[in-house]
Amino acid sequence: MGKKRKGRCTKRNVHTAGSEPDYLARAPHSFIFHRGHVGKYVLKLVKDFRKVMEPFTASQLKVRKKNTIKDLVAVAGPLHVSHLVIFTLTEISPYMRVTKVPNGPTLTFKIHNYVLSTDVASSLKKQYDHPVMFRNAPLLIMNGFSGDTPELKLMTATFQGMFPTINVTKVDLNDVKRCLLINYNPDTKLLDVRHYAIRVTPVGLSKSIKKLVSTKVPNLSRFNDIADFVERGDLLSESEGEDDPNSHVDLPQVIRSKGNIVGNKSAIRLTELGPRMTLQLIKVEGGLMDGEVMYHEYIHKTEEEKLEVHRRKEAKRKLKQKRKQKQMEDVKRKEAMKEEHKKKSLEGIKRKQEEWKETETDKILIKSASEGTANQEEDDDAEWYRKEVGEEPEPGMFPQEQHKRKREPSNFRPYKKARTGGKKVGWKDQIDKNEQPYKDGHNFKRRFKDKNTSHQGRFKPGNKQQFKKRVGTKVSRGKRRM
Repeated sequence: MGKKRKGRCTKRNVHTAGSEPDYLARAPHSFIFHRGHVGKYVLKLVKDFRKVMEPFTASQLKVRKKNTIKDLVAVAGPLHVSHLVIFTLTEISPYMRVTKVPNGPTLTFKIHNYVLSTDVASSLKKQYDHPVMFRNAPLLIMNGFSGDTPELKLMTATFQGMFPTINVTKVDLNDVKRCLLINYNPDTKLLDVRHYAIRVTPVGLSKSIKKLVSTKVPNLSRFNDIADFVERGDLLSESEGEDDPNSHVDLPQVIRSKGNIVGNKSAIRLTELGPRMTLQLIKVEGGLMDGEVMYHEYIHKTEEEKLEVHRRKEAKRKLKQKRKQKQMEDVKRKEAMKEEHKKKSLEGIKRKQEEWKETETDKILIKSASEGTANQEEDDDAEWYRKEVGEEPEPGMFPQEQHKRKREPSNFRPYKKARTGGKKVGWKDQIDKNEQPYKDGHNFKRRFKDKNTSHQGRFKPGNKQQFKKRVGTKVSRGKRRM
């Protein structure tokens, strides 16, 4: 017997449901998706931004049209999701919304420019990819967020809350493989977002020795000896020169890479991974995409207008709460009515059962009484004959009434029904079609005609071509068909 196929929603790893460590459960998680029609390039941007937020994001999340924000918020609690990042597209520009679950606030950014990860990688001369690069969250580096405005402080807190906190004294440098740089320009109010890969290389070695240490096979066709290759390192490409001295650091920990020793100087190199984005804060809302507008880049309202908006929001909230309270009361009232109806129904069923038992008992008693009366009458007739005649009655003179049980009606039919496809067939329809026209000597001409032409088969309905050839083939001089 074949194995039963599991459904698409079946949990395959039930035993690992509660095995997540506490520090991973407390880390901020995110859902990144799009709403509406956004085009193929914004879809690629969504996938690239999921790569940036790994591993604390749903990289294979599929949000359908029928899924609402309420559905995502409902599942956000059990999955420890703290932020939603939503991409949309309008006629003006694409937008990115960052909201805190479950009560907000919501920040709306306008995407002025963006470059996908594939375009960034194709522009690099040397691409870098590490197999464990996306196992840990990136290191967040923020520059220019030193203002005192409320929207700037809110942006700082929002970006910091999207990534797990790092303890500088206990962090393992081998886990720091990526960094996310966010630079704020106070003059243009634009944010530049860059995503880099971090790697450490030893300092103080010649370019030829670095190639040998990194297990790369050099091209020795231009040298007569290995010593020439070591001494004449200037023949290598210019892109492999030494880095800026400002990027040199002393390693405080053991790094799992060749040539790096604790206490020695090493150079920090950054390789861009993408995507690139240029953002601008447009709007800040107090709730989950439906609260009071706290900041807007283009629309500025007076205090009276703000109070009016607040009053309308409060009235709407109270009306919603009132309707919800009424709905809860209606639900409780209907449940009480349902219970009462159920109770009455059970009482009626019990009463019916008792009445049915009484009627059955009465029927049995009446039946037995009638049978006894009939037998008694038969016995009285025989006794009267003995007294009057003085002899025993002959057998069969007073036959006892045999009480036969009525035969229940049956659906059995002794004869087979004709297969008519569900149609009713009368006795007229069962007459043979060939014999019907000649019954009682009628239609003699037709019978004679059929006998003469039946062997030719020209007047049969299925032979249409022969019929056309015979009828109307000859044309007279008057152009009439014969």
